Amino acid sequence: MTPLTEELKGVNLYLIGMMGAGKTSTGKLLAQSLGYRFFDTDALIEQVAGQSINEMFAEMGESEFRRWETQVLAELSAYKNLAIATGGGIVVNPMNWSYLHHGLVIWLDAPIQLLTQRLEQAQNRPLLQVVDRQQQLTHLFDQRQKLYAQADIKVTITADQTRSQAAESILEAIADTLKSQQLPSPPSVH
Repeated sequence: MTPLTEELKGVNLYLIGMMGAGKTSTGKLLAQSLGYRFFDTDALIEQVAGQSINEMFAEMGESEFRRWETQVLAELSAYKNLAIATGGGIVVNPMNWSYLHHGLVIWLDAPIQLLTQRLEQAQNRPLLQVVDRQQQLTHLFDQRQKLYAQADIKVTITADQTRSQAAESILEAIADTLKSQQLPSPPSVH
């Protein structure tokens, strides 16, 4: 256990931001560094639902997917010592913020051009099944930016940054935040 892990006192870390920002890959490194368990809400939804997110969107629509997303987030928020990569749109449901605020919310903010490059070949992103992905990413970002800005910590992701460097930036930002603010209380069960 690291000194930072002790300072966190079990509080969960919720990584928010646009698809392609690196929430999953960076979240795994964060969890490893802190001795936390890692979860990806999208992967859990696919596991529980028994189908891919693309299939869920096609068969049930986005609103049903968002319902699953809230359910998974609610269940994860009952635990401690977790680093959780969330789906890019998790911030649009006000109910989700009631769960996110039980932990430390970290916004991975990556420029649209970088996101477009990273997601150029992605076939598993139902909201990107459009002709102009950059325009779609810009549209989604414009809708969500004010919501992302409600995070406790904002970390800017750059094209020349490795995942390890991004994780290190997040750990430094967490340490700085812990010095200046009171943490939310983690749940008392589990």
